[in-house]
Amino acid sequence: MDPIEKFRIEVAENIRKLSEDHDLQALSRIWSIQSGVHNYTFNFSWLGVPVIQLPPDIVGMQELIWRVRPDLIIETGIAWGGSLIMSASMLALLDYCDALAGGRLLDPAQPKRRVVGVDIDIRAHNRAAIEAHPMANRIDMIQGSSIAPQIVAAVQERAKAAHCVLVCLDSNHSHEHVLAELRAYAPLVTPGSYCVVFDTLIEDRPAGSFPGRPWDKGNNPKTAVWEFLRQLKEEGRTGADGTPLAFEIDKMMESKLLITVAPDGYLRRTGQNVTRPLRR
Repeated sequence: MDPIEKFRIEVAENIRKLSEDHDLQALSRIWSIQSGVHNYTFNFSWLGVPVIQLPPDIVGMQELIWRVRPDLIIETGIAWGGSLIMSASMLALLDYCDALAGGRLLDPAQPKRRVVGVDIDIRAHNRAAIEAHPMANRIDMIQGSSIAPQIVAAVQERAKAAHCVLVCLDSNHSHEHVLAELRAYAPLVTPGSYCVVFDTLIEDRPAGSFPGRPWDKGNNPKTAVWEFLRQLKEEGRTGADGTPLAFEIDKMMESKLLITVAPDGYLRRTGQNVTRPLRR
């Protein structure tokens, strides 16, 4: 057997065993919750900008972007901007690899792939840091509520020409807000790509863990994911590409990472991709 294929089979078996190790999963949830008390995610940056994510989720997103190869990533919630920078840098790497494989010259000033970030309050110091970063020419920032009709329309307009779209939701973590985001942006995800809903871990924390916040146990991104999937199954919906909209929770990703802020949050769109024009 080919050594690379043999290793892939071994990894798949590792992940299968992890999916059945409920004690380790419980310990991982405890670790994730307890580390959050100490703002552990604040400790990490991407290319010099705070990313505010757990390292396994950072690695997991890198794997998804490489595998899916989107030409547009939509992110709600900007904060310090590290996630935007990470996405932009991965898209830059994809452009580089495409140019190398095709024997073409690459002009960094004319990126083919882009990131759109939406936040209700893009603070001046964060905007300045993002705009000063070498990845800035791949990033479009939109200030406003991610569920406001005019903001949704602006993002949808940018997505029209995209061949492959990946979405990340990480803004207001209340049930109703995330559910509205899912209704607005999940239809833009292309088949085979992902809508990643962060901070679903809130549901696994004790009630009252977020004083002063509009989210808590029973009212958070995970409950919104469950409701959205229920609605899709029972009521049906069409994606932006005109085909039926359906998602499945990628449990393999969760089993693989073990430590994640997004249990039940890695949503893969199923179905066959409809070819759309690639940005030039």
